[in-house]
Amino acid sequence: MKKLCFSMAALALLFSSCESDQNQKLDQEAEVDMSDFYVYTDSDVEESGRSINNSKTCYAMVNLNRDLNENPGLEKKMYDIEYHTRKFIAKGKPSDKGKPGGGDSGDADVDVLPIADNLGIINIPVYVHIVYPDANVISNNQVQSQINVLNADFRNPNTNLLPEGTTFANDATDAGFQFTLAGTFRHNDSKSSWGTNNSVKSAYPPITPETHLNIWVCNIGGGILGYAQFPGGNLATDGIVLGGNYFGITSGSYGLGRTATHEVGHYLNLRHIWGDGRCRQDDFVLDTPDSDGSNGGCPTFPSVSCKSADMTMNYMDYTYDQCMYMFTDGQRNRMRAIFASGGPRAAMVGN
Repeated sequence: MKKLCFSMAALALLFSSCESDQNQKLDQEAEVDMSDFYVYTDSDVEESGRSINNSKTCYAMVNLNRDLNENPGLEKKMYDIEYHTRKFIAKGKPSDKGKPGGGDSGDADVDVLPIADNLGIINIPVYVHIVYPDANVISNNQVQSQINVLNADFRNPNTNLLPEGTTFANDATDAGFQFTLAGTFRHNDSKSSWGTNNSVKSAYPPITPETHLNIWVCNIGGGILGYAQFPGGNLATDGIVLGGNYFGITSGSYGLGRTATHEVGHYLNLRHIWGDGRCRQDDFVLDTPDSDGSNGGCPTFPSVSCKSADMTMNYMDYTYDQCMYMFTDGQRNRMRAIFASGGPRAAMVGN
């Protein structure tokens, strides 16, 4: 009997050892290269260059540079978030293509698929803060129209809208997010312009930003359409800010609610499609092509830079609202990674 017990114990130890070795192997396989990672960009020193003159102005990357300067610990925090994101993606679908971060391959027609993350459709509850001298200037219908746009943009691949000749239909995806309006708060405030330094957030702080997306709607000024905070920033300023003329369904080139889609992309850890640099600077997504700057207006396909066709219809470019209509599988994986266990927005899952 003692001999039998010993044999069974040895067998259990063997299985335990094998399982440990297998887990270690999986961890090793999922190790990622962070050598291409960056946080600072040149977005705030290129105002005479292509990125600014071409089109609308998003101040998310300019604000990120400022936040990094004001908070020395933010760079390390964002590094850790990026490491978690890459590890999550590597475990889901290892790939030896592209740069270490799963970045620019020079061709969007690559084998990237949505990873099986077991998160299902992720619901994001939204608080909207309207801050104007007359806060009723933004109607309830306009608020709901913005929620509707977010739901459509984050669920519809829209491959039928792609121009003839692209291979981007292989990359367009349902990102797997839905948005529900949790509450609208109206603040009558006589201030005429709020700028991009988070002052509107200080005046009207976010509500439970750990579990809710907070959106401030106000007059930003300076021709700025909106700006967002990336995961890892101060919870007291977490969320996105939008100009009222670009919030929901209004009018004009940016009147279809896609400024919010773009800024929510930043809030969910997406960079601009061109990486806020030149051809060698990356947005850390494998299936988006290299580009040396933003595109504006409604470009005729193909618009070529860095020896490949730009994905001008991507929500993270700067084209007119009517001409942007897709996220890629790689962008989907990157956004969803921050909701996985240990991710910076994991507390939102299940709310």
